Amino acid sequence: MLGNYFPILLFIVVGLGIGVASLSIGRVLAPHRPDNEKLSPYECGFEAFEDARMKFDVRYYLVAILFILFDLEIAFLFPWAVALKEIGMFGFVAMLIFLGVLVVGFIYEWKKGALEWE
Repeated sequence: MLGNYFPILLFIVVGLGIGVASLSIGRVLAPHRPDNEKLSPYECGFEAFEDARMKFDVRYYLVAILFILFDLEIAFLFPWAVALKEIGMFGFVAMLIFLGVLVVGFIYEWKKGALEWE
């Protein structure tokens, strides 16, 4: 019974081994030369450790939400495309409604200027 799980255990051990080996090799061989450009904030647009009451630009979060929205759209489209024959016309119409709602949201964001970067 436990012999059936041996390939899974082997897969986990080999995966962890490859991960640890690649991280170790990267740590040993990679140059470590930080400068101001590398240490500057690039994801949220402001310094990480400043006053908690400071104003920040919401556009970074809008772009992140849009990315998640379209990432989820793709995550739903792949299984739908694989099972399209089995789900028939009902599944096709349901996905058209889903895509329609996403397109309306995308047009709304576009008209509001959320995709414009200054």
